[in-house]
Amino acid sequence: MKKKILFINFGGLGDEILFLPTIISTKKEFPDSEITLALEPRSKGILSLTDIIDETLFADIKGRNKYIELFNLLRRIWTKKFDIVISSGSNKFISIFLFMTFIKERIGYNSGRLSEKLLTHAVRLNKNQYAAKMYHDLVKPLTDNITELPEINIEPRKTEPDTVLIHPGVSLLSVKKGMIKTIPAEKWAEVVEKLADAGKKVVVAGGPDDKQVIETIERIVPCEKYLNMYGKTRNLKELAEMISSAEIFLCSDSAPLHVAAALGVKTYVIFGSTDDKKLIPDNGKVIPIKAKCDCPLRPCLWERRQTTCESLKCLNISAEEIVKTVLM
Repeated sequence: MKKKILFINFGGLGDEILFLPTIISTKKEFPDSEITLALEPRSKGILSLTDIIDETLFADIKGRNKYIELFNLLRRIWTKKFDIVISSGSNKFISIFLFMTFIKERIGYNSGRLSEKLLTHAVRLNKNQYAAKMYHDLVKPLTDNITELPEINIEPRKTEPDTVLIHPGVSLLSVKKGMIKTIPAEKWAEVVEKLADAGKKVVVAGGPDDKQVIETIERIVPCEKYLNMYGKTRNLKELAEMISSAEIFLCSDSAPLHVAAALGVKTYVIFGSTDDKKLIPDNGKVIPIKAKCDCPLRPCLWERRQTTCESLKCLNISAEEIVKTVLM
């Protein structure tokens, strides 16, 4: 009899990409299983990258009606008769929610004594590792399979020599919440121009969230110096195909970083307040670019605070430094 397995992973698109190895290893253990993923509507782009998910359940937990959304999700779960539920999230409420699903096998992180009583498997949370590995720890009670990196469902294109694909933007939601995770748009424009002057074929890409930074680049950099592909990709899969053809990918700490890591493309990432050791695999193909600052609190975002500070010393990186690193 095929198992019906529910995965719950609330977060941004990057979180969903990093969660893929967890789902993949489980599917390898139970190849006939039916996989359902509960996620936020803002992260539905993950569905263009994989065909391993049979069904989705959406809950807008960032909206005003968070608890109504969660209750409605619970009601839908009750009708599905799942055999196993696996959920990320270290909040103590998670174990209560999973217990209320009435699913027989409940797997989540150990958040204390209550989780040990309410979950059938309370997994030790180790945040001091690559996030994909942290999520993957959740399936250790079920399988010995290991999936190191996200596996995405695209046909890689032939690499175009000397091409640098730049995706400068970050999530607009993170910016609205006071989380600044990249350099100013004017500095991105400098990077584009300097790479072009160094003889690289520069391609700039982005989606709706990246409109402001792209418009700044368009205003500052002569159009003949780069290929503007802003708005030309309809979904994350098409962006992934574009990334696969680049010799070098340069981006901010955002979802496309995790796509590039999955594809094994040589990638350079601007990091400021977040911890690069938790967001990139230790395989030498993804290289962080960081400011030489002496801030004792760095990395602070998520570890010590929920918004970035006003000084942003951790993002004081010159265009020259970025270009020099990329051209090394």
